[in-house]
Amino acid sequence: MMIKKNIADYKTIVFDCDGVVFNSNKVKTQSFYDVAKVYGHEPAKALKDYHVQNGGISRYAKFKYLFTDILKKPINQNELIQLLDNFACEVKNALMNCEVADGLEELREKTQHSNWLIVSGGDQQELRELFKVRSLDHYFDGGIFGSPDTKETILTREIESGNIIQSALYIGDSLYDYQSAQAADLDFIFLTQWTEMKNYRSWAKEIRALNYRSIKDFFEHLC
Repeated sequence: MMIKKNIADYKTIVFDCDGVVFNSNKVKTQSFYDVAKVYGHEPAKALKDYHVQNGGISRYAKFKYLFTDILKKPINQNELIQLLDNFACEVKNALMNCEVADGLEELREKTQHSNWLIVSGGDQQELRELFKVRSLDHYFDGGIFGSPDTKETILTREIESGNIIQSALYIGDSLYDYQSAQAADLDFIFLTQWTEMKNYRSWAKEIRALNYRSIKDFFEHLC
């Protein structure tokens, strides 16, 4: 599959949220540690590391992993709900104030005939509130979608409903984003500006070798 040279040729463009639209990766990474430190430094660090290694996977899956694989105990629903609530509180104010990607408005103008969607591992209700409050929701005429549904579930559903029309592009900053795009037969662009992937430069080379693009920021599409 060959990435189109002109992004305006895509009928649908799907965006991840954290690390793509918002400079929010570090905020969420620290929040996973802070919320889990009630179990001690080592479990909290292990969860933080797991989060970084699995960018784009929902918080629901990550906190379940904390119980089953790190703490090695059955999932306690009351504790899980409390962790999720604490995490939501930790990140809410930070997301309301974090940096928005430069070039987003210009890119929307350049691709005015494309359908835009957010498909994120973040909580769907929180995402919709966030984009509305920050006056960004109008860009994403195709909808804003998130967990508890997985990205694979969302992409499959939106393709089947006709909301995602080929040719379609996914812009993400993680391996999971790439895998989700591949599974849905979407083109992919790897955005590096705020990615938390370790050794992302070598992975960017692999992406380019597969005829996909790796770019630093949206302005590379505006040249």
